[in-house]
Amino acid sequence: MPGALLQLTSICKSFGGVCALEGVSFELNAGEVHALVGENGAGKSTLIKIITGAVQADSGSIQLGGAVLARNDPSLSRGLGIAAIYQQPALFPDLSVAENMALRVKSGEPWRLVRWGRRRASARELLGRIGADVSCDALVRDLTMPQQQIVEIAGALGAEAKILILDEPTSSLTHREVENLFRVIRQLKQQGVGMIYISHRMDELPVIADRVTVLRDGKCVGTRAMAEAATAELIRMMVGRELSDVFAKAAAPLGDVVLQTKDLSCGESGVRGINLRLRSGEILGLAGLVGAGRSELARVLFGLTPADRGEIFVRGKSVRIDSPAKAVRLGIAYVPEDRRRYGVILEMPVAANTTLAILRQISRAGLLDLARERQITGAFVERLGTQTPSLDAPVGQLSGGNQQKVALARWLATEPTVMILDEPTQGVDVGAKAEIHRLMSELAGRGLAILMISSELPEILGWSDRIAVMRGGSIVGELDQAEANQEKVLEMALGHAASEALA
Repeated sequence: MPGALLQLTSICKSFGGVCALEGVSFELNAGEVHALVGENGAGKSTLIKIITGAVQADSGSIQLGGAVLARNDPSLSRGLGIAAIYQQPALFPDLSVAENMALRVKSGEPWRLVRWGRRRASARELLGRIGADVSCDALVRDLTMPQQQIVEIAGALGAEAKILILDEPTSSLTHREVENLFRVIRQLKQQGVGMIYISHRMDELPVIADRVTVLRDGKCVGTRAMAEAATAELIRMMVGRELSDVFAKAAAPLGDVVLQTKDLSCGESGVRGINLRLRSGEILGLAGLVGAGRSELARVLFGLTPADRGEIFVRGKSVRIDSPAKAVRLGIAYVPEDRRRYGVILEMPVAANTTLAILRQISRAGLLDLARERQITGAFVERLGTQTPSLDAPVGQLSGGNQQKVALARWLATEPTVMILDEPTQGVDVGAKAEIHRLMSELAGRGLAILMISSELPEILGWSDRIAVMRGGSIVGELDQAEANQEKVLEMALGHAASEALA
């Protein structure tokens, strides 16, 4: 393999007395995919920020192409050919796809004629390289989260990066989009591009990575050749313990039907003729490809895009859910897929986020009972195992898994009857994923009805009492846990034999 593109030696970084990285060394070769794994809070994000120049290391050295970098900043990093694609797309919502992609390319002289035809053609070519069906003229605000992620990937390719950092690049992609991305990654490897690949999807690593480095508590636990690293060993290195129960749902008694729909439709969201039943203590998995209408159905049930036809029954009573406030009053809670945009308010403290949905209950004469707020928040922090410096820390400072726990706490505080979870473990590490799964099992055991939307088939198969499969805005079939398997779910989701689609 060609020589090292990037070499970090004994990197240390602390924030306010808290050690984020302690003596971490890392190497990336040309034409290599080097996976970087670890639980949320292990130090991955800090290390990436140091590589991209967003954060300066307290000590240690960075070498790029054998030359020591005396300093680094985001502009210099980009100029040296380092590009990062983060888990949450960093795009301008009011600009078009082509405009956003053009911003990644070196702009040249300050005064020049902007050739929009050439820019759109370039955007179309780059999107085509990764098999993306996205219009270069579309406004980013109108794109789904997976589409925004695809635009970021295409833009980075257009910047001709020598070092490409991919932070959870497949978290919102379909199987086919993942395969397209991996094809592009292999092409870039052949061109000598070095890639740092961060993913919590352990099954992806043997497919695409050459080496893997594990971080835990800010320290480098070890580096392995991917061909010699078993998944069980990597998990032990990441969490320092066995996690044999990642997919092991405890049986829970099922009660009465608490949520039912009959021929539910919404023209605005494309949801059509939905018939489903959800019982207390049940986890109903909602499977399907990206764009099948799963998140759209969740928004209809929560009153964000009210239904225009059909009926909703809550505990046997026909209701009209025309707003989130009405849904909450009926005992329905909703944790959305994009937690950073809709699930939490990043600038607000943990305490304020946790009690945001129950302000009336903890206020007297229009004044917030701050002691009660801290009592409730503290109880949820302990119950969910949320790692936070304090109850006053902004949620944006927490790791992805801990942000998800704050989002869950907010809606658990409303004491719901039905909880809609859209991609509840997307982008969280295996340890946090196991904790969220255990919480779901505990809540179901207490009688909470859970509608779980997930793009991870192992999660759907391992944690659902029943599975409903969506395609084209409709439920095309249901499977009991005992009869469900990956091939059956995919056949329903695709509308034809899964073996043909995956060939």
